[in-house]
Amino acid sequence: MAPARQYWLVKSEPDAFSWDQQVANGTEPWTGVRNHMAKANLAAMKKGDLAFFYHSNIGKEIVGVVEVAREAYPDPSVEPGTKGGWVCVDMKAVGPMPKPVTLAEIKADPDFAELALVRMSRLSVMPVSAAHWKKLCKLGGWKGK
Repeated sequence: MAPARQYWLVKSEPDAFSWDQQVANGTEPWTGVRNHMAKANLAAMKKGDLAFFYHSNIGKEIVGVVEVAREAYPDPSVEPGTKGGWVCVDMKAVGPMPKPVTLAEIKADPDFAELALVRMSRLSVMPVSAAHWKKLCKLGGWKGK
């Protein structure tokens, strides 16, 4: 039996790489992660896992859903000679969140107190529990897979 799908949240600054760019590119390597906890989360992702695409700094909201299209491999954006074993995954755009879910909405709901987005706000790649995924999808009107 295949393991259950896992859920994630990945952050990007929209002025660096936006949801619109993800959609235009279709499938894109999720590069540039330079935090060891976030790297471990990337390495744990499996093909078919889903992630919320979150605009950080500007907007601070979940704007779409992406799917892991390729599991972790060496990040090609790493400068030669850099230590850290940095990895990336390929993400495929699935669809926009019908109603973006803001950080303010999330923080206002006590059910999300244990969500990594609230607890570890600087982490760029984080797991999302199935219960949190379901509730965030409902808040955003997401009815996709």
